[in-house]
Amino acid sequence: MAMPQGALRGLLRRKPIEEIDDDSGGSGLTRTLGLWQLTAIGIGGIIGAGIFSLAGAVANEKAGPAVLISFLVAGIASAAAALSYAEFAGMIPKAGSAYTYGYVVLGEFAAWFIGWDLLLEYTAIVAVVAIGISGYFNDLLGFLDVNLPLWMMGAPGTEPKDVDAGSYKVNLFAALLCLLIAYVLNLGMKSAARFESVLVYLKIGIVLLVIVVGVFKIQTSNYSPFLPYGWGGAFTGAATVFFAVFGYDAMSTAAEESRDARRHMPKAIVYSLAISMVLYVLACLVLTGMVDYRDIDTNAAFSSAFDSVGMETVGLIIAVGAILGILTVLFTFMMGAARVWFSMSRDGLLPGWFAKTHPTRKVPTRITWLLGAGSALIAGFLPIAEAAELTNIGILLAFIVVCIAVIVLRYRRPDLPREFRTPLMPVVPAVGVVFSIWLITFLQWQTWLRFAAWFAIGLVIYFAYSRRHSLLNRR
Repeated sequence: MAMPQGALRGLLRRKPIEEIDDDSGGSGLTRTLGLWQLTAIGIGGIIGAGIFSLAGAVANEKAGPAVLISFLVAGIASAAAALSYAEFAGMIPKAGSAYTYGYVVLGEFAAWFIGWDLLLEYTAIVAVVAIGISGYFNDLLGFLDVNLPLWMMGAPGTEPKDVDAGSYKVNLFAALLCLLIAYVLNLGMKSAARFESVLVYLKIGIVLLVIVVGVFKIQTSNYSPFLPYGWGGAFTGAATVFFAVFGYDAMSTAAEESRDARRHMPKAIVYSLAISMVLYVLACLVLTGMVDYRDIDTNAAFSSAFDSVGMETVGLIIAVGAILGILTVLFTFMMGAARVWFSMSRDGLLPGWFAKTHPTRKVPTRITWLLGAGSALIAGFLPIAEAAELTNIGILLAFIVVCIAVIVLRYRRPDLPREFRTPLMPVVPAVGVVFSIWLITFLQWQTWLRFAAWFAIGLVIYFAYSRRHSLLNRR
């Protein structure tokens, strides 16, 4: 039976862009973030496990020294989406990022689809990164000869070969990390951003230490052969490291907490990606120059590289810095998930109870604690591989939505004032769409199955609750 015309119009109804201005509209959020705080949040989301472990794994298994090309290709593709995000961020200074942009341009159902998807993706990313940090933490404890009870060392079924099956009950450290980040976010955005900025500066300092000290240990013979796996290996590596070159999308959800979002958000998006890419490229050059790509430790690439050249103290500093630095990724993506959920609740697509903010700290505390608890459960009881499979598809779909939407709005409303304009329209957004679709083809069928199950749950909620309670429907 065909869908009634009125119901179809309901799915396509759009939030009027004229109603979106720089005022928070009594939402409860306060504008406290400046340009460099926003940039720090973006860098905090981009630079994380990607540089401390993923770079080594891709060099060892897929690309060799050409991991440099892998990051450059991924960075160019990510930049196409970043420029599209920057144009929207300069027009729509509201929380929600891709969800809000989709609501304005493509309609309510598209917005619901991407918002519901990002809730799962961002929460899963928090859990995956927490599990990864716990691995570094366990290695550090081993180095210090500290032994903790086995029951708290990992999720059930993740025991190494020398540990009896069933000994692991919960990854307690990973779960507590998720709750710690929820607590920090609930202190208020000003205090939380200060915490994030300190860790970002520490992380940048660690990466610069790697580059400045490691450059003197480079042996140019390690760069040959530069393409041991061919160009195919370099491009396959690009598909892998692409998931280390986004984070600005989650940062853009904080637009409503920026003091001058129309001017600062586009700059922060571009600056954070540019700074991160320079650090990625230089670090990759040092890593593959210090160690033959076949000998790179895929679990702790940089610290083990310095160990191999007799600089164990530097390796230990890098290991500790990696643990602290990767915390910023948890911060950025949990904040992103909270702001998407907040926006959906404020728009009536989810119960308004969630959109209530703390009376003095002006942050959505209810949502943040729920996200902290949800990510803690995933981190505590799921193996990292299963948790990671939840993180891939949603970001790529968000990129596709934003890149298409920026083209549509440019031609539908060319009169709108834009603080930043995506260059080479529509070529740049089209590159973002094509590259995202290409990367989606690398996803396994299990990922699609999990996504389909989550989407089915979302469909039930949308048609049973959201469509009728939407603020646009009430009008």
